[in-house]
Parts: sequence; structure tokens; C-alpha cells
Amino acid sequence: MSTFFALVILFVLFCFPFLLYFYYKKVKQFNELYNKYKDIIDLEKHKSNVIDETDDLMRERNRKLNEIQVEIDQLRKDYLEKRQLFENLIREVAIYEDKSEIISHGLYKPHFDFDTSDEYKEALLEIRESCKEMIKSETAASASVAWHVNGSYTEGKKQTKHYIKLMLRAFNGECDAMIADVRWNNISKMEERIAKVHDAINKLGETHYIKITNDYYRLKLQELQLTHEYRDKTYQEKQEQKRIQEQIREEEKVQREIEKALRDSEDEEKRYTKALEQAKKELEKAQGEQLQLVQARMEALQKELENAQSAKQRALSLAQQTKVGHVYVISNIGSFGESVFKVGMTRRLDPMDRVKELGDASVPFEFDVHAIVYSENAPELEKLLHKNFDHKRVNLVNNRKEFFEITLDEIEQIVKKHNGDVQFTKAAEAREYRESMKIKLNRQNTNVSTMSNVLDSIPQSI
Repeated sequence: MSTFFALVILFVLFCFPFLLYFYYKKVKQFNELYNKYKDIIDLEKHKSNVIDETDDLMRERNRKLNEIQVEIDQLRKDYLEKRQLFENLIREVAIYEDKSEIISHGLYKPHFDFDTSDEYKEALLEIRESCKEMIKSETAASASVAWHVNGSYTEGKKQTKHYIKLMLRAFNGECDAMIADVRWNNISKMEERIAKVHDAINKLGETHYIKITNDYYRLKLQELQLTHEYRDKTYQEKQEQKRIQEQIREEEKVQREIEKALRDSEDEEKRYTKALEQAKKELEKAQGEQLQLVQARMEALQKELENAQSAKQRALSLAQQTKVGHVYVISNIGSFGESVFKVGMTRRLDPMDRVKELGDASVPFEFDVHAIVYSENAPELEKLLHKNFDHKRVNLVNNRKEFFEITLDEIEQIVKKHNGDVQFTKAAEAREYRESMKIKLNRQNTNVSTMSNVLDSIPQSI
């Protein structure tokens, strides 16, 4: 019995370490698994942790979004401020730039209504005298505070006068420079510049309570405007003189043509009269077939004589009637485009001479003639056409430029209404222009072909 217990005890002692080992191993595995999955095991706790983390992330995200939005708002504000500053600078620079951009400043409206440049000149001299008088009477600038220097009002007054003199010298210098530089395309800018100079110099005088008066400023502004309008009136008068001189030259050409036509017709009349008298003498001696030949020659000479007498009569009539002439309708597609026509008048015996003159040197291509209208009162017909199409002028400033954006149908309708049936040529030949376009097209095709050859010579890959 004792042996059995001894064996049992030995067995237990032998197995106990192994059992203890396996026990600790299982405990360790359990602890590892528990530590690994303990957060998942506690689902509520895990859920709470996730929610807390999510809330933290959302709060951080919202904070950053708010910061970004604040930055965006600030950038927008800064942008608007900088843009406004830029626009102001552009306007400031534009006033001092010398560019022909009158559209942004609008058209200049005259402030004076004199008939001649001499009247403008006289008014300009009066303005300048008024400026001198204001300076002399000390009303060009004013000081609202009486200063004293070291207790002396006399010294203070002397210093104030000196400062006024400096301000007026600066203002007058700026104004004189602008008046000297004023032109048709910068008058509005110069008006703005004078206003800005007036404000700027008055700001400099604020510390001394001194300012250039508005009355003196208005005088200088009127001087600028008068100078501009005086120059404009002078230009208009020169243009009118030019028109009159051209008209005189044209009339002289017409007169020379009439005189030449009269001489030629008189010479022909004499020649045919003499030939007819000679034929009459021959007729008295002629017989048979010779008689018939002489009679036929006399009939031909009689017709030629009548033609010469008619030409002489026309020349005499044209010399006496200064309104007889031709109104022409011409176009130049290469120079002015498809829908621009020149409507003019000439008293030349051959109106085509005038058309050829117009196309000689002033334009790159010859004019195409659409109609030559004979009229007993050509100036009146021309005036009527110009009046009807006045709103379609190409040049809205100079009415001497007789170009209109119209259709031939419109011209034809007015002409036929006042001058009877007239034949119009609707299609413009524009031969030189069209041939030039063909040559240009061929050159372009040649260039394209050359480039294509170069491209073909380059390998697709290497």
C-alpha cells in the first residue's frame, strides 16, 4: 500500500512541473489575447473613444476651415483694395500720358462760340490780362490767417507774400506747360491735370492757410480752353482756305479745258468750212462718177462741220453755265472696302479725267466708276445726295471728305428720283486689287508648300 502511495507521489511530483508549465503558458496566452482585444471586448468604451476622437478631428477641421475662410476674406478685401488702387493709378497715369485715346474722356464740347480765329485770339489776350490783373491786385491767391514772425506781423505778411508768389509761380508754370502742349486729342486730360495741380498746390499751402482762388483757377482753365478752340478754329480756317484754293484750281482746269475745246472746235470749224468750200469748187468742175464722189465727200464734210459747230456751242454753253457738270459715283474696294462709295462733282468736259486724278497717287488702286450723271445743276444734285447720306459719312468731322458707307441701290434711288433714268454699274471690277489678292494667295500657298516640305524632311522618330 505504501508502495502505491509512493508511486503516486512520485508521479505527481514528476508531472507537476509540466502541469505548472502548461498552466503558465495558457495564462500568458490568455493575457496576450486579452491585452490585444480588450478594447474590442469593451465595445461601449471603444465606441465612446471613437466618437471622442471623431469630435476632436471635426473640431480641428472646423477650426482650420474658419482660419482659411478668414484668410480668404482678408485676401478678397486686400484684392479689392489693391484693385481700386490700381484703377486709381491707371486714371492718374492716363491724365499724364500723351495718347490719342479721346473715347474714354468723351468728346470735347466748345465753351466759346466765336466766328473767327481773330475773335478767339482777342478773347485769349483778354483772359491773360485778367490773370495779370488778379495777380497785381492780390486776388489770385488768398491767406486766411495773419502770421507774425518773432512777434512782427510785418515780417509775417512778407513771408506770406513770398509763399503766395511761390505757389502762383508753380501753378502758372504747370498751366503754361499744359496750355503749350494742348491738342485736339488731349484737351480733356489737360483740363483734369489743371484741376489736380490746383488741388495739389493748395494742399501744400494748407499749413500756411494759403490757397489759389477758384476765380483764378477758372481763368487759367478758360485760357486752356480758349487756346485749344483758337487752334482748332485756325485749323478749320486753313482747311477752308485749302478747299477754296482747290476749288479755284479745279475751276481753272475746267476753264482751260473749255478754252482748249473752244479753240479746237473753232479750228475744226474753219478747217471743215475751208474743205467744204474747196469741195464746192471741185463740184462745179466734176462730172460723172467724180461728181458723185465729190457730193459724198461734201456730205461727210458737212456732218463733220456740224459736229464741230455743236462742240463749239457746247463749250460756249459750258463756259456760260457754271452749274452744268457731272456727278460721279465711284468706289475703291482695295482701299476702303466693299460698301464705301465716293460721291463727288466735276465740271470737267471729260469727267473721267477727274476720276483718274483721284486714283493717281492718293490711293493704292484705281477707282471703279459706277455712274456718271450729267446734270444742269451738278452742285445742287451733289449737295442733295450728300444731305441724304450725311448720317452715313465715313468721316464725321470733315464734310469735305465725300465718302459714304451706303449701297448703290440707295444712291440709285435718290439719283433717279431727281435726275431721271441713269445707268448704274453694280459690280466693281477692282481689277488691280483682285489681281493683287491672287498674287498674295499664290505667295502664301508657296510658303505653305515650302514649310510642308521642311516638315516632311524631318524624321518621325530617331
